[in-house]
Amino acid sequence: MIIKIKPDLKKVESMVEMANLRKRSISLLDTKKFCVIIFENYYEIIKELVSALILIEGFKSVRENSHKDLIDFLEKYNEFSDKEIFFIHDLRVRRNKSSYDGKQIDFSYLISKENEINEIIKKLKSLIKERLK
Repeated sequence: MIIKIKPDLKKVESMVEMANLRKRSISLLDTKKFCVIIFENYYEIIKELVSALILIEGFKSVRENSHKDLIDFLEKYNEFSDKEIFFIHDLRVRRNKSSYDGKQIDFSYLISKENEINEIIKKLKSLIKERLK
């Protein structure tokens, strides 16, 4: 569920910094050994940035299905295609299977999707920066 709240720009800045910290930590990890950790961090970065983006506008996702609702909210932004939103949902499902069911993330999947993931991160950061002006 998405609820209306008061925008909190200080919190947005903090969330972006946390996403940046996670991103920097990825570069310190061996991709083959820590594939699942890296994948989960990428998902958390995207989730954190989407949360920051909607917080600027005074919204927040809460309760059951909050991550799904958060990603669905991206449909309101013309900058995101249906394909990108579907892809982010796929990341969410894979991350949940990894986190809750112990399902491994295939190294080749991570490598093949890393550019797409980084493009989405870049786009989210750009939108946040634009809206903070």
